[in-house]
Amino acid sequence: MTGPDQEERATLKYRLQGAGGEVGNWGHEYVRHVSGEIGREINEPDINMETRTALVTLSKEIVAYDMTHNTESEACDLLMEIECLDLLEQFVDASCYERVCLYLISCVPYVPEPEDKNLLKTALNLYYKFEVYPLALRCAVQLNDMELVQEVFSNCKDPAVQKQLAFILGRQQLFLELDEDQFPDAEELMEIMSNVHLNTNFQSLARELDIMEPKVPEDIYKSHLENVRPYGPTNVDSARQNLAASFVNGFVNCAFGNDKLLAENGNKWLYKNKEHGMMSATASLGLILLWDVDGGLTQIDKYLYSSEDYIKCGALLACGIVNSGVRNECDPALALLSDYVLHQSNNMRIGSIVGLGLAYAGSNREDVIELLLPVLSDSNSSLEVIGQTALALGMVAIASCHGEVTSTILQTMMDKSETELKDTHSRFLALGLALTYLGKQEEASPAIEALKVVGDPLGKMAATLVEVVAYAGTGDVLKIQKMLHLCSEHYEVSRDDNKKDKKEKQEADAKKLEAETGIAQQMVAVIGIALIAMAEELGAEMALRSYANLLRYGEPCIRRVVPLALAMLSASNPKLEIIDTLSKLSHDSDSEVAHNAIFAMGIVGSGTNNARLANMLRQLAQYYHKDANNLFMVRLAQGLVHLGKGTLTLSPYHSDRMLMSRVAVGGLLGVIVAFMDVNNLIIGKSHYLLYHLVSAIQPRMLVTFNEDLKPLPVPVRVGQAVDVVGQAGKPKTITGFQTHTTPVLLAHGERAELGTNEYTPLTPVMEGFVILRKNEDMEE
Repeated sequence: MTGPDQEERATLKYRLQGAGGEVGNWGHEYVRHVSGEIGREINEPDINMETRTALVTLSKEIVAYDMTHNTESEACDLLMEIECLDLLEQFVDASCYERVCLYLISCVPYVPEPEDKNLLKTALNLYYKFEVYPLALRCAVQLNDMELVQEVFSNCKDPAVQKQLAFILGRQQLFLELDEDQFPDAEELMEIMSNVHLNTNFQSLARELDIMEPKVPEDIYKSHLENVRPYGPTNVDSARQNLAASFVNGFVNCAFGNDKLLAENGNKWLYKNKEHGMMSATASLGLILLWDVDGGLTQIDKYLYSSEDYIKCGALLACGIVNSGVRNECDPALALLSDYVLHQSNNMRIGSIVGLGLAYAGSNREDVIELLLPVLSDSNSSLEVIGQTALALGMVAIASCHGEVTSTILQTMMDKSETELKDTHSRFLALGLALTYLGKQEEASPAIEALKVVGDPLGKMAATLVEVVAYAGTGDVLKIQKMLHLCSEHYEVSRDDNKKDKKEKQEADAKKLEAETGIAQQMVAVIGIALIAMAEELGAEMALRSYANLLRYGEPCIRRVVPLALAMLSASNPKLEIIDTLSKLSHDSDSEVAHNAIFAMGIVGSGTNNARLANMLRQLAQYYHKDANNLFMVRLAQGLVHLGKGTLTLSPYHSDRMLMSRVAVGGLLGVIVAFMDVNNLIIGKSHYLLYHLVSAIQPRMLVTFNEDLKPLPVPVRVGQAVDVVGQAGKPKTITGFQTHTTPVLLAHGERAELGTNEYTPLTPVMEGFVILRKNEDMEE
């Protein structure tokens, strides 16, 4: 085993020539050594069929040995190496399938396609074999295969487990049409998938935590703690600060159904805002009433008859926000908003189109898509309306590769003139197209090829955006390297000189266009690194180091986008090193870097009530008390940190960080792409784009029910999650735990386990809504 040259592979050679016998008789180290040599031998180009068969037979013996000696991970590695993963099923028994599946799933981010799908399918088949349907469903959802999801759901015959599966699908915003002949409880299951009870369950959690009392923005700002000496009157009403207060009020009281600004005397507050500010202020009502479709729409209804167009269009947007993530068989959002999609006023169009995009995000509804498509080719649509329509279509048809949506957006891009392609709103055409390919990897190649026809700077920027969005959450190292390579280029933006002759002017224009294209590509590439690497901890750590270098040596355009990328990488997870980096950047001399860094602090700490961040933001409010734009950003960030009074999250990952909510990624991207041109869009008149965050808002709670879906308070242990992949036996999965009674809040990186033997959970992942079953084996 030691001594002979590795190339000879002597151990394997003598094993194949020898008399055979039990492979394990020679001990663990021998088996491991032979496994390694099989992997190298089988990949030799000139290997013959006979040797190959002998190697596969020997591999089967080794796998059988590994499975009974706590080295399941080595058995999986060997079968992956010889590309015979399908053999695994015959060796796995009830004692080790959990460890095998956990190892396979944890390898997914580290293997190239199509191997990643192969691993997930193997894990799914093993869960099937042992009838662990909730975990099989997670694999099917991660594969993004609706037929498989339907199959898992249909094969599960236990009514209580079916309800648990419906809760998992509801959290991922996936919906199945169920046949009443096949499922006796079809109506109840579809209600659970529709998230109809989300608002009721969330509010019962709020009552349990005693946080129902509405808060006003001043409760968040805590201005009395700021030691700024005021010059002149302090209570001056500024439209910009009133707009910020509207957003803060919406974020803080999000989904609580009550507030103190709009509920008591809504009109008085709305008229404290200027024109476009009225739209966002009215739309914040949608945030406060989030998920409460029946009760919410009646409160918004009165604003639909306002004489002020901006209030009307804000009310339309609020109707869409209320319906976000909730499916209602009456389709109120479609009924209310469809009349305004081709309205003569472009503002009304924006309110209804953005509202539809949020209300039906991820639904892939043909009737909504057919309603929106004509807006792209309508001659009265401004570029802003076209951009928002493309984004809404991308949100509705997210991760579906919808042929009609992609071809219409591509055609719209090709028809636009050079000046229109340079317009800031054209970026949303690119984003809408990219979202239809979210996580689809290779399937996005035809769209990337087609974009070569589109003029620059939009064409190349869109191609890069489609590519990074298609690989979002895959951890693909080669794509990250490609993006880093794009970021290393240097582009000179030449200044106009009037003395040039015609030929020189043409050359200068060509150079300028090339520089603009390169800069647009670089900005997308920086976001792309975070988007691809956020899937697993190791990739995220590496991305942080890359960003440190980009901040030090990168172009100004790259520095402006790094804070946004950090926000994407760590949404609702306030890591110390990220907060410190953003805190430094929030005092940057480049105003765009400062704006983005302050907003990123809000995203990173969203819904955590993080005291350190809240203190930093109060200091920033003091520092920028004379700078209206930066102060606006600080207020937004303060509102986000206290999102839902600390009960909500913007993190796109759930179910033990295994599943990525595609709709949440789409919503975060919508806001981050808008912040790439923060001065013209967010600080300008398009601040309504901030409401795309609604798609990512979810409660970070654990609620337990009995089999009749009645709340069932039980003790649970909540602690930091421990990675137990590849460990033998039954190691502890949490550390430093505290025991609470459900419902409880779960922070980022925390895991819960049941603290009593009286009940057993119907899903091993204690997160969101969990159904408990009485433990029959427990002795009285």
